[in-house]
This record gives sequence, structure tokens and C-alpha cells, in this order.
Amino acid sequence: MNLLLDTHTLLWALADAPSLATGAREAITDGRNRVLVSAVSVWEIVIKKAIGKLRAPDDLPHQLTNARMEPLEITIAHAMAVADLRDLHADPFDRMLVAQARTDGLTIVTRDARIASYEVAVLPA
Repeated sequence: MNLLLDTHTLLWALADAPSLATGAREAITDGRNRVLVSAVSVWEIVIKKAIGKLRAPDDLPHQLTNARMEPLEITIAHAMAVADLRDLHADPFDRMLVAQARTDGLTIVTRDARIASYEVAVLPA
């Protein structure tokens, strides 16, 4: 399975937080699955951390590598795919995650019910 972590899921996974659902944790740590982290999630973390709305590791790139999480760049195809999304979610970061998942055939690991409203595979976090 190819998993795309929503930002909150990424932070929970890195912190080994009890908030993360057992099924999601097992899928993320299962070596047979690819675990991808979008550049948009890192962007969101950096912005929210800078304005004091979020606590996150300072060594995020190192932690991603150690957790065998792969980067997912934002492509022009991803950006164009946002235009095809119904207006169900106002958050531009989450809309990009949906566009990436739909374009690349990924399963988003999230607890956000609004993301699950789109035609995209979701694994509850």
C-alpha cells in the first residue's frame, strides 16, 4: 500500500503518540508499505511552527529519513488537480494532499472527515 500522511498523522507517527489509531500505526510501520510525506505538510509545519501554533521537531528531515518516510514533491500535475476538487475543504494544505493522493493513487492516512468526503482512499488515523 502507498500511504500519504496528513500533517497531524505525520507528527503523531514521529512522536509515537497514543492518539494515532492502531491500524494506522501498523500500516505506517509495516515495511511492505511505502510511506510518503508531502512537501505541503512540511510547508504547513514550518509555517505553523514559525507563528507559534505548532510544536514540531527541529530536525524534521532527519526524522523523516530515520522513519523511512519518503518525500513527495508537489508537481504541476498535482497543482492542476486541485482545480478538479469540489469545494468541500477550505484548507489549501489538505486540498493539495487530496489532489496528490488522487493523482498518484495514494491512500491518505488522516482523521479529517472532510478529506474522507472526497473520492480518495482514506485510512483512519
